[in-house]
Parts: sequence; structure tokens; C-alpha cells
Amino acid sequence: MVNVKELVILRSLIIFTIASLISGCAIPFFGGYGANSQSLEAFEHHVEEVFRLQNQMTSEVMMLLESDEGKKSEALMQAEQHMQQMCADLNEYASRDIDGLSIGLFLRRRVEKSAIDCEQAALAIKPLLEP
Repeated sequence: MVNVKELVILRSLIIFTIASLISGCAIPFFGGYGANSQSLEAFEHHVEEVFRLQNQMTSEVMMLLESDEGKKSEALMQAEQHMQQMCADLNEYASRDIDGLSIGLFLRRRVEKSAIDCEQAALAIKPLLEP
């Protein structure tokens, strides 16, 4: 039979675990950040590169659409829309950061989970931009 002291210890351990998960402090205990388990600094650098890449792809698509070659394929338009969907959390994060607004744990986790998909969607546009 479980005694009172063991129940108190178990309860304290459960509360500590929940508090760690809620605060985000537990992330390093599970192997790092992002799908590649990077350090926080490396992950932030990677996310910044992904943000720049998707912005570059968006700019190139817009310039192409404004030029005479603007009648590009439907595949390009679909790829650009897909990229916007995959990068929505990253764009929200960047917008909130630029505006000095708070960035919650849930948004951080969504960015962490979607960074690779955003990058792959942006890279999928590159070959469609070539003549």
C-alpha cells in the first residue's frame, strides 16, 4: 500500500513535470529544438534562414507575376499558396516579434514543428521560377 509520504512525493513530481512542460523548460530534456534536435541558437538561426528563403521566393513570384511573364503556370501559383500555408506560423511569429508583441509557447512550438515543412515548400518553388 502506498503511504502518504510517497503520495506527496509523486504529486510533487507530477506538478513539477507539468510546470516544466507548460513553461517550455522541458524542451532541452527531450533532445533539443526542431526536428533535428538542434541547440536553441542553431535552431533560431535555421528558422531565420527559412524565413528569409520564403520571403525571397514570395518576392520572386510577385516580380514574375508583375512582369510580362506573369502568365506562369498554375503549378507555380499552387506552390506559392502551399508555401504560404506551410509558413503561416513562421510569418505570425516574425510579425509579432517585429511588432514587439509577446510570442507564446504554443506559437513557438508550432514554428518549431513547421519550420522544415516551410523550408521544403519554399525550395519547391525554386525550380518553377526557372525559365
